[in-house]
Amino acid sequence: MSQIPVHYAMLLAAILFAIGLIGVLSRRNIILMLMSVEIMLNAAGLAFIIAGSRWLQPDGQVMFIFILAMAAAEVSVGLALIVQMYQQHKTLDVNSINKMKG
Repeated sequence: MSQIPVHYAMLLAAILFAIGLIGVLSRRNIILMLMSVEIMLNAAGLAFIIAGSRWLQPDGQVMFIFILAMAAAEVSVGLALIVQMYQQHKTLDVNSINKMKG
């Protein structure tokens, strides 16, 4: 059974993180920004798993479980804030909400 080289897998994690970062910086819809943060968290989790498998340690998998728990908490709080923001401002566009603030 052949294994994927570590640098290819880390390159994939870096590309995923960059895609998430570009999504957070370029999007104005708060839901798409939240999805981009999730992509970044998954890229970090992938990097932990790759590093753990490289040194044959379960630490990467344990950290990935913590990242998943943190991502679940972040999504629940984030979606609650999004619902409140939509009820108050009737939009999910970050720029228009910033203009309303004054």
